[in-house]
Amino acid sequence: MPSCNEPLIPQVGVITAITEQTPDVRTFRIEKPEGGKLFLHQPGQCAMIGVPGAGEAMFSITSSPTQEDYQEFSIKRCGSLTDVLHALEPGDCVTVRGPYGNAFPVDTALKGKNLLFIAGGIGLAPLRSVIRYAMDRREEYGTIQIVYGARSKEDLVDLAEIETMWKNQPDVHVYLTIDRPQEGWDGHVGFVPDYVRELPVDLSQTVLVCGPPIMIKFVLAALTDLGYRKDQVYTTLELRMKCGIGKCGRCNIGGKYVCKDGPVFRCDEIGELPDEY
Repeated sequence: MPSCNEPLIPQVGVITAITEQTPDVRTFRIEKPEGGKLFLHQPGQCAMIGVPGAGEAMFSITSSPTQEDYQEFSIKRCGSLTDVLHALEPGDCVTVRGPYGNAFPVDTALKGKNLLFIAGGIGLAPLRSVIRYAMDRREEYGTIQIVYGARSKEDLVDLAEIETMWKNQPDVHVYLTIDRPQEGWDGHVGFVPDYVRELPVDLSQTVLVCGPPIMIKFVLAALTDLGYRKDQVYTTLELRMKCGIGKCGRCNIGGKYVCKDGPVFRCDEIGELPDEY
């Protein structure tokens, strides 16, 4: 079985299920041809998914390691490769390489802590693996607070799972918001960084943030203003990962290579994000 020690060797993965999350996001469930998950991974790691003749790209693994039968990837349609992926059907095959990158420290620094997840749009995808991991091992963590926003109700990824499962877990509090008022939506309206400022502050929380780059910047500013230290905030920069093995040089941020040093970083490890991010 290929592992992170054989990063250039692809496996054949079979798509066994596809869930349409939003008009432009689908979740692909992928298994080995004989059944079972492709490899072991930890929350926050990524994998390279390819279609012969169309190319390949890096995507977050959105299923929890506690899921033993398959891996899932929530993929936003935003280019030529993702157009091809969105045209595939259950039973079709893709190539998969990985896992790549480091992981959220779920069994060390996060263990026993109260957790605050902050996500925007497709940024929920990499955090979903951690959220499900913490829920499946509920006794190992404190309270879980999830703040999640998108452009509209239709753009909220995993909304059915959030409504039917996450909100019913013990000591789990979910706060949803959309950018602008919308008919049929009676929840909060406003941008995620502003919503974070409105919620009760619990400085005992460890915070995990993912979303569009501009959202991450404003969320980090809000958290700092509220009194959170940078060493209690983690983010993932998997959007910058390209080759995954530190060869192409396209993922550097200052003196860091996202694929080799990340994609998960504690915010005091990266300092200020560069303007281009």
